[in-house]
Amino acid sequence: MKKIEDYVRTIPDFPEPGIMFRDVTSVLQDADGLHLSIDLLQEKVKDLEFDVVVGPESRGFIFGVPVAYNLRKPFVPIRKKGKLPCETLSKEYALEYGTAVIEIHKDAIKPGQKVLIVDDLMATGGTSEAMISLIEELGGEVVGLAFLMELAGLNGRDRLKGYRVDSVICYEGK
Repeated sequence: MKKIEDYVRTIPDFPEPGIMFRDVTSVLQDADGLHLSIDLLQEKVKDLEFDVVVGPESRGFIFGVPVAYNLRKPFVPIRKKGKLPCETLSKEYALEYGTAVIEIHKDAIKPGQKVLIVDDLMATGGTSEAMISLIEELGGEVVGLAFLMELAGLNGRDRLKGYRVDSVICYEGK
């Protein structure tokens, strides 16, 4: 049986020289890779008590929904600005070049709910930090973050100190 790392395609020098791009689409395109990725994410959080799974657009949906489904938990999407139809909370955060805004429905998280965030990749931790801010503003408690991949060289864990962070694969570089 292949390891999950064997399903991840690495593309050197993309999007710029010196970067090793870790492509999650190669995991998704293989039924065994997709199945294994969901199983391993669930294994990482098997000891965690939570009420709801949250995932950011779009790859957080891909990995978060099956985890929520399998564990019989609701799923709450966090989307890019302007994509949610009801009243929202917004959070702007820094990107490598510029800023972005994410939103969550104001009624998506109930005060006191324990939340697990699921996403494909943790890089700098900026998106995760923004999601945590939104969840906590609604009164939720982030009890864990689970990622398929982590780029340890970008120090995302430093921004998420005080939160439980699990990653299935940890790459030392950027």
